[in-house]
Amino acid sequence: MSLVRPLDPVFPIERQLAVDATPVVLVNVFTLDKADEQAFLQAWQNDAAFMKRQPGFISTQLHRAIGESPTYLNYAVWESTADFRAAFTHPEFRATLSAYPSSAVASPHLFQKVAVSGICVA
Repeated sequence: MSLVRPLDPVFPIERQLAVDATPVVLVNVFTLDKADEQAFLQAWQNDAAFMKRQPGFISTQLHRAIGESPTYLNYAVWESTADFRAAFTHPEFRATLSAYPSSAVASPHLFQKVAVSGICVA
């Protein structure tokens, strides 16, 4: 992958990986050139297959922006930051990043559910 652009430059994914939390949700927004969509989808599918085999992986879902925008959002649920960190830093996974098209820019960020009284549970 040519570039990782943090959603929050003050607290990028590398810093988030050091925070112990359970469970966590990875939200990763990808932007890319329209001509690179098929290559992107193949690279993402391969990465998702790797992640599914990792301890602590719960689920993932890829979303595409509506209309003509070649923007994608990956939503992945993990049992813990530690599990995600082990998978994200695994040499096999890191080696696959070069398969993404050079136009792809990733913006990964980890989140936790928040309980809001009368609206949603954590």
